[in-house]
Amino acid sequence: MNAYWLDWLNLLGRWLHLISGIAWIGASFYFVWLDNHLLKPKNPDDSDKGIAGEVWSVHGGGFYHAQKYRVAPQLLPEPLHWFKWEAYTTWLSGFFMLCLVYYVGAGSYLIDPAVAALSPMEAIAIGLGSLVLGWLIYDGLCRSPLGCNDRLLGLAVAMLAAVAAWGLCHVFSGRGAFIHYGAMLGTLMVANVFFVIIPGQRELIKAKLAGREPDPAPGLKARQRSLHNTYFTLPVIFTMMSNHYAMVFNHPYNWVLLIAISIAGAAIRVYFVARHKGHASPVPIVLGVVLLAGVAFAISPASAPQAVASVNTADQFAQVVHIVQNRCASCHAEKVTQAGFVAAPKGVMLDTPERIASHATQIYQQVSSRAMPLGNLTGMTDQERQFIVAWGIAGGPSK
Repeated sequence: MNAYWLDWLNLLGRWLHLISGIAWIGASFYFVWLDNHLLKPKNPDDSDKGIAGEVWSVHGGGFYHAQKYRVAPQLLPEPLHWFKWEAYTTWLSGFFMLCLVYYVGAGSYLIDPAVAALSPMEAIAIGLGSLVLGWLIYDGLCRSPLGCNDRLLGLAVAMLAAVAAWGLCHVFSGRGAFIHYGAMLGTLMVANVFFVIIPGQRELIKAKLAGREPDPAPGLKARQRSLHNTYFTLPVIFTMMSNHYAMVFNHPYNWVLLIAISIAGAAIRVYFVARHKGHASPVPIVLGVVLLAGVAFAISPASAPQAVASVNTADQFAQVVHIVQNRCASCHAEKVTQAGFVAAPKGVMLDTPERIASHATQIYQQVSSRAMPLGNLTGMTDQERQFIVAWGIAGGPSK
């Protein structure tokens, strides 16, 4: 029953995280678009009121007229809507999922003895430390003299992300490293909102209520951090879904792939932000696409060696069935026996020769990438793994 209720917590946590993430990212993308599509007000009276730009749009059968003030309106309106809880809820639900999946299940999802022999407590401490240390270094860079030069600051932040990718991939399992890299970037984004963007907005309101000229510095800092957030978004989304793709996170050079895909995501976002302004160079999106294509080709499976290709798969199948039923069927069966599971993951059952044959491609992919058995809980040997890989390369099932 414990496993059953953990599954429900997992389901509801993921659902909340996805919904809040859509709300946050959707609002963020919309305001970036809005800010870059503002035109000079056509009505001279609007300019006299302090309106810096406006945009007309149509959606859902209605027309909308959005205006942005240079500083603030003469009278603060009521109610004034804030956009912050979408970000906070996304981080809180994501941290809940990080604890539920990767810290409660550290032995299965976070630790890989082949990478680093860590105890669960050591792994959890490193994971939490990466979130805190990542923010402290990033915030320090932004507050340093580098913060006055957007390009140099961007390079420094990119180096921080690259070092984090390398370090995490050398202490955690590939799956655990990728999710902590994304969690670190997500923490930077939410901390930007909490510590910089929202306080900057509060300062603007305080100045308006006090009848004094607002200090432009908090607003400029908030704008800089907001721009960073939009470039972090695509790499973070990639890491959220990366645990489905062992071909990437379990690759021997997974940290290189993570850096390349992050650069690709950020470059693609750079293109679309520039496109909103109406003068987008194709260089960023071409760079992004080339990087993604390069990663795909670089990690594509090698051709089967001639000696393996000539193996008689009919002789292999009985032994494959024996290995799979011993190493995989404790989780992937009609009646699950592995502690912590109440049903076969993704409905994949491998408890009969027929079912094994029907899932041959999935078995080969998961075993060859070392994604399965999960955390190698059942102790699949390298010899058994190589046997299944050879069987898959040779053409799969034969009964």
